[in-house]
Amino acid sequence: MDIPLIEFQDVTKRFGDRTVLDRVNLKIYEGEVTTIIGLSGGGKSVLLKHIIGLLKPDEGTILFRGKPLNGMSKKERYAALGRMSYMFQDNALFDSMTVYENIALPLQETMNLKKKEIERRVMARIEQTELIDAVHKYPSELSGGMQKRVALARALVIDPQIVLFDEPTSGQDPVRKNAILSMIAQYQRKFGFTAVLVSHEIPDVYFISNRILALYDRTIVFQGTVEELEDFEHPFKDEVIRSLEGLQEELTGLRSKRQFKVLYHANLKRSALGESYTVLVFTLEALDAVITALGYDAAQKTIHYMGLFIDKHFAPIGGFSTRISFNEFVTMLPYSDRAEAEAIVKDFIPDLQEGIRQIQEGTRRKATSGECIEFVVHAGLAQGNPLEEIDSVIESAKRQQKEIGRLQCATQE
Repeated sequence: MDIPLIEFQDVTKRFGDRTVLDRVNLKIYEGEVTTIIGLSGGGKSVLLKHIIGLLKPDEGTILFRGKPLNGMSKKERYAALGRMSYMFQDNALFDSMTVYENIALPLQETMNLKKKEIERRVMARIEQTELIDAVHKYPSELSGGMQKRVALARALVIDPQIVLFDEPTSGQDPVRKNAILSMIAQYQRKFGFTAVLVSHEIPDVYFISNRILALYDRTIVFQGTVEELEDFEHPFKDEVIRSLEGLQEELTGLRSKRQFKVLYHANLKRSALGESYTVLVFTLEALDAVITALGYDAAQKTIHYMGLFIDKHFAPIGGFSTRISFNEFVTMLPYSDRAEAEAIVKDFIPDLQEGIRQIQEGTRRKATSGECIEFVVHAGLAQGNPLEEIDSVIESAKRQQKEIGRLQCATQE
């Protein structure tokens, strides 16, 4: 793999007699979304502040593109860290400044730009974060969710190479949490910056993260992909993941991926050897269009209603479901073969049109005249047996997806 953008080598940090980080080793790669998970108060924010240079280690080395930061000249350090933004957990907005002034501040302090260029950049971020109606308001006049958006817009206004997010969704409801994460993910894809988050929002962060770092007992005990984390056995999984993840995903009310697999294995143990099951994969298309036309909250409400709709139809017949990516859902039908599952889906399709209309009603808001939002649902199924890995059955179902529902145009009021 390429040289890490940021690397910690045996980094230790103490505050008095208390050791917060103990010989931490980690790697963060350029252009990825890396999320640091761990219990509250476990040192995640302290670790993040070492990355941006707000704190210095008592022992160990921090490298940027393979070069130790403590061996760089002041000019080199500025070049390395100058295009880095930090979104504070408590937003750190200035109460005496308007939304516009808060967002403009980094440009005014770090760049020699003309007033018109500053205005152009600030207004672009304000529009992208849906803050037009709040331009001239003060932070005290905004809801907690809107304050988060202001902080995000300010972090992105300098077009940073690296953005550090300290608990960006703390204190938000499930829809807003996922809307913020969706916004981070979309901007990261669009602008290509490296994103580093600290969070305890599991499983929400799984859908946007390329790599997960697990901080446990003052050190990093895991770093790798979400898929690798699922197979990693360590005490932190009981103390951290199970305590934070819960039995359901907050946004959709469906099982978490971890609980889905637990139920899957439990069903295999109860089933007779060779007894089949069927996996259904549903994909909700065109969410980028929903985000563009209606905003991030509307896209998350769409996912929310889709999850509820799937659970409503398949849970009563023994199915259990989870969300495996931003817009993909999986349902397992135990003890069902392909023919039975095809009949179940066939009965499901006539109800889907009404379900899509319900989704539209849930995301309805004022929009420009003539706006048309098209909702499309694809589905695929595959039969499995106890000798097959569930992931391979899911992939087989994904390959067989075809359109099962479409509403040509949603008239927004």
